[in-house]
Amino acid sequence: MIFERLKRFVIVLEGTEGDDPVAFSPGQAVSGRVVLELAAATRLGALRLRAMGAARVHWTESRSAGSSTAYTQSYSDQVEFLSHRDTLLAPPDNGEVTVLQAGRHEFPFTFQLPETLATSFEGKHGSVRYWVKAKLHRPWSTVKKVKKEFTVIEPIDINTPALLAPQAGAKEKLARAWYCNRGQVSVTAKIDRKGYTPGEVIPIFAEIDNCTSRAVVPKAAIIQTQTFIARGTKKQKKSVVTSIVGDSIAAGKREVWHGRALKIPPVGPSILQCRIIQVEYSLKVCVDIPGTSKLLLELPLVIGTIPLHPFGSRTSSVSSQYSINLDWLSTIPEQPEAPPEYSAVVSSPEAEQSLAPPCRSELGGILEGPFFAYIQEFRFRPPPLYSEIDPNPPSDNIRPRCMTC
Repeated sequence: MIFERLKRFVIVLEGTEGDDPVAFSPGQAVSGRVVLELAAATRLGALRLRAMGAARVHWTESRSAGSSTAYTQSYSDQVEFLSHRDTLLAPPDNGEVTVLQAGRHEFPFTFQLPETLATSFEGKHGSVRYWVKAKLHRPWSTVKKVKKEFTVIEPIDINTPALLAPQAGAKEKLARAWYCNRGQVSVTAKIDRKGYTPGEVIPIFAEIDNCTSRAVVPKAAIIQTQTFIARGTKKQKKSVVTSIVGDSIAAGKREVWHGRALKIPPVGPSILQCRIIQVEYSLKVCVDIPGTSKLLLELPLVIGTIPLHPFGSRTSSVSSQYSINLDWLSTIPEQPEAPPEYSAVVSSPEAEQSLAPPCRSELGGILEGPFFAYIQEFRFRPPPLYSEIDPNPPSDNIRPRCMTC
């Protein structure tokens, strides 16, 4: 039997060792080889290869058609992304079979991935999968099959204006219990951009006002929403990726988050371009209010694959980046100091140097571009307006000087 003589029948993709997964990008060439190891000479018919990639969804819902009648409605759909066929070992034209001697035989192959592919995904009601399958035919025998799955990751670059834009929002809720008004809770939150990659930390800036008579607890979480679509019907599954809990806020108090850190764990990227499967993320800031429903504020997120460029953040608001570094500006007094004597200003080299802009080394390199204008502000009152009247007339005790001498 062939299967007794077949010691090994595997598919090996370039860049992998053994069963380790390998990831490819849309448009990339996939290369590999089918390996046969035979214990003795074997008659073979053909060796064929097929590469496939598809998104599939399926779920069922129970419906009632009356008090005693129920039935199950099934929903399913499929989108094909990749279909490639190749013959690695063809039978001779004369109808004979091919005889391979004992030993190791390799059959290389290569194919091109389409430019548009969805990221590999495994969900409760659907999946996006890619695989290579080889079939070994032998006369008067069953077909031997082997399958090798591989991963495709659609690149999502977060260094784009849309994903670098800050996200902000505000919400408020009136707490009621037994038709009694217990006050209002409001929350305002902001994050510096929309796109992030796994492993990054999201700094959350938020302000929670508790105007009720009871303590409330703020929380923040990253939510993943899986949406499956079939026959015009949607099925969603939401899960919490990670979360943090803030300190309890007493009645009538306010809590401020100055960049509360929330780290993104290893999660799959967003899937936004597939017709039947979508994977979306959001940052939810909620406040638990005793006796009533939660106050929820949702900010959209996109989990990408290409991390932030070191200079990518410059496209966002510059003032928000330097707001922390410019705390020294708050030390300038609101009431300006009295100006010094004019003679002291023009004659003293030290005074002249004090009016010059500070050196870049003194500022620590934190001021660049338009922010250099901050150090041009004067801390002294402007000189008095010109007047023909001498504010300091000469004393009568001084003898006037003779103009003819």
